[in-house]
Amino acid sequence: MDTTQVNKAEIVAILRTRGKHARADWFDRELPDIVDVGKNRSLLTTLEIDPADLHPADRVLQQA
Repeated sequence: MDTTQVNKAEIVAILRTRGKHARADWFDRELPDIVDVGKNRSLLTTLEIDPADLHPADRVLQQA
């Protein structure tokens, strides 16, 4: 089971760059700041986001 956690802001940014603003807004409202990839894999698949392209949350947060 994948226990990777990613920063929600990275996913929201990906959706916005694709012009999926309504989906980005929903994702931003409904999910926590740190998203568990294992628990949300089907949602990420639906959004056509490959978890392998995302940075683990600890690394993203350190860059901020």
